[in-house]
Amino acid sequence: MKCADTGSLFNAKRIMVIGNAGGGKTWLSRKICAHLGLPYHAVDDMLWKPGWERVDEPAFMQAHAGVLGGDRWLVDGVGSWASVEARLEACDMVVFVDLPFILHLRWAAKRQVASLLGREVHAPEGCKLWPVTFRLVGLMWWVHRNLRPRLSQVLARADDKQVLCVSTRQVLNDLLERLA
Repeated sequence: MKCADTGSLFNAKRIMVIGNAGGGKTWLSRKICAHLGLPYHAVDDMLWKPGWERVDEPAFMQAHAGVLGGDRWLVDGVGSWASVEARLEACDMVVFVDLPFILHLRWAAKRQVASLLGREVHAPEGCKLWPVTFRLVGLMWWVHRNLRPRLSQVLARADDKQVLCVSTRQVLNDLLERLA
């Protein structure tokens, strides 16, 4: 996959931020939105009702399509494969957060502990993070082993899209510096 220069991000109007949990997608997404003045949309906020009750797929896809119909947006998260494909079709920039798996695990654990200690962390409304911690680890492994390779293949063939690969802490830090 050919990775774009971080500078190309600053001309984007419809940005897809995707990657495994714990990689700093939400934190990075909010910084990008603040810098570029883009509306922020989290897939998890469209996908989950309070108490981690999943929204049915047609309702999720309808809400998702409503966001993608806008002229300017940033959508942060994964969701169903159909939503990933729709987002990829509609976006002009992909930010693929693909840090080493151990780093994703470490940062996710840090977030889960912060949640347990009552610190404010982003979660869908009415959803506490701590009770789903063990499910999260299994999901992260599944994403790493199954979704990540599939996504990498699709992005490698997406010649008409700019793909910003955030694959090291240095790239992440450089990007954050540019957004400061």
